[in-house]
Amino acid sequence: MDFELNEQQRAFSDTACQFARDKLSPNAAQWDEEKIFPKAVLKEAGELGFLSLYAPEKQGGLGLSRLDASIVFEQLARGCTSTTAFMTIHNMVTWMVASFASDAAKASYCPYLMSGEWLGSYCLTEPNAGSDAASITTSAEKNGDYYLLNGSKTFISGAGETDVLLVMARTSDDGANGISALIVPAQTMGISFGRKEPKMGWNSQPTRAITFENVMVPSNHILGEEGQGFKFAMRGLDGGRINIASCSIGTAQQALEQATLYMQERTQFGRELAQFQGLQFKLADMATELVAARQLVRYAACKLDSQDPQATAYCAMAKRFATDVGFRVCDQALQLYGGYGYIKEYPLERYFRDVRVHQILEGTNEIMRVIIARHLLSDAGSML
Repeated sequence: MDFELNEQQRAFSDTACQFARDKLSPNAAQWDEEKIFPKAVLKEAGELGFLSLYAPEKQGGLGLSRLDASIVFEQLARGCTSTTAFMTIHNMVTWMVASFASDAAKASYCPYLMSGEWLGSYCLTEPNAGSDAASITTSAEKNGDYYLLNGSKTFISGAGETDVLLVMARTSDDGANGISALIVPAQTMGISFGRKEPKMGWNSQPTRAITFENVMVPSNHILGEEGQGFKFAMRGLDGGRINIASCSIGTAQQALEQATLYMQERTQFGRELAQFQGLQFKLADMATELVAARQLVRYAACKLDSQDPQATAYCAMAKRFATDVGFRVCDQALQLYGGYGYIKEYPLERYFRDVRVHQILEGTNEIMRVIIARHLLSDAGSML
């Protein structure tokens, strides 16, 4: 088992690191403070392939593995957690359209999604369907050559600013098997958007509710066949959990490195903070947990790439562990900065705010524990 990055992975990592340093990091504080959705920079990310990392090459994507994508997202998150998190969502939309849409829809949407000329939102969560995604009630009723879409979604990243909505809707009453996935142009008549939600973090991307009232969606805009949407959504979430875990690791790594430098510069009681053994131990624990989280995420990504039957459980483990560790490391890094960590002149408080939601989205960490336990109880010992 080789834990070292290969030459191609190092090249992608270096390119992502450079983009984070040049384009994301210098602007992240302003985007956060002024709640700016940086479309121009996202388009630049698209030109480098960062918006189609694991979309099939046949459709114009880079066709990378989920492990490769994880390495890229980790580096990008060091520049701006919130903007990188949106890139992970857009990548999910791009991958699903490029993988499962009709040939006509692929031709119509893939070039624009992959270049960043169009941005996409993933629409699954509803006001009364969060952790229980199979209970969604938004409906899509077939009417000739169209589906009539009715219902509402909530907590949708990019809503009101994006161009393409990937909507999970109910086409029959057959539980999870009655859910289908539809590509919906965001400017279609009958779509309305709620207010921009005031949030604790993730301020460089807007979050809104969406209402659909008799929205006409061409029948060839369905992914796969009717009833396959939930399956596609769950496959997307496995990768999404790897992605958001990677964002947590990248942000926490940046926080740890900045705290380490600060401890070598800051003096109290006539000594550098780095000379106090109690604080050394804190740094050691932070670094150890972060390395462990990174390895688990990459291991889970390998399981997903190899289509291991236990990949879903490993993705849940990685998401649960890495997002908890990421938040804890950012919290401890802020603590090491003392009062300076709490003010906006330094980025620690933004790291803290931005990673907090990672323990909630893509399935809460409580739901991750449910998934892991179910796999253990149904396939006892097979994960060891």
